[in-house]
Amino acid sequence: MVERYRQTYTITAILSALSVPRSTYYRWLDEGAKSALTEVEEAIIALCKITKYRFGHRKIKKLLKERYKLNRHRNTVQSIMQRHNLQCRIKPKRKWKSQGESVIIAPNILQRNFVASASNQKWVTDITYIQYGSSTMYLSTIMDLFNNEIVAYKMYDNQKTSLIIDTLKDALELRGNPEGVIIHSDRGSVYTSYAYQDLFKKNHLVSSMLRRGNCWDNAVIESFHSNIKSEEFQYVKSNSLHNSHVVEKVNTYICYYNEERILEKLGYLTPKEFGAQAA
Repeated sequence: MVERYRQTYTITAILSALSVPRSTYYRWLDEGAKSALTEVEEAIIALCKITKYRFGHRKIKKLLKERYKLNRHRNTVQSIMQRHNLQCRIKPKRKWKSQGESVIIAPNILQRNFVASASNQKWVTDITYIQYGSSTMYLSTIMDLFNNEIVAYKMYDNQKTSLIIDTLKDALELRGNPEGVIIHSDRGSVYTSYAYQDLFKKNHLVSSMLRRGNCWDNAVIESFHSNIKSEEFQYVKSNSLHNSHVVEKVNTYICYYNEERILEKLGYLTPKEFGAQAA
């Protein structure tokens, strides 16, 4: 009865009407009701399991309403998730390391404006290392800021210029060779190389680079790389997998990210869904 009427009345008022002491009620919750899950609890546990415990209470609240037609306050959802130890893993803060001298420096055109009104206006790119295989691998990705979709990615056993050039060529081919795209990166030696910048000129692209020592200027793609490590590899020890398995897991996660992972920025739609609606 408390669960049924708590959306309308306070727990104190309900218990007073039933002449049940608060201490008795909460003792019953702790002892007698541990094995009896409510409909909401069962739904939340199922959603957390389906999403591999990657979502926080806000996204779970949204899915709870969409898939189970159960509308609960986010504090209620958070409380249930905490009670059953279903909290998503917090990403560790990234420490910025200054890079060496550059060859070609582009201005910071993006200026932390991570919003685009259409696809192929603004792309962000970066490289991150993946240390879960038998040897270190390097993942290069390009993201469209319109819907945060990963446009293209490559993973090699080195971080030479060919890694980012091949990633950019794939992105251009997949998007029909658009011109005038602002592509934002850091000042790493591969991005400031003559070969990479020459590709910009040939394809009529606009290069933008973050300020030295300021990782927040490329926060969106940095966040994605943090997500793939904390979500897909959260229970994997370093150098514990075969490289082919690492590649498979990266492919699986990026497919999941584009097609299944809902984003608050997109109104709780996936990147693909948001892009399809805009089209």
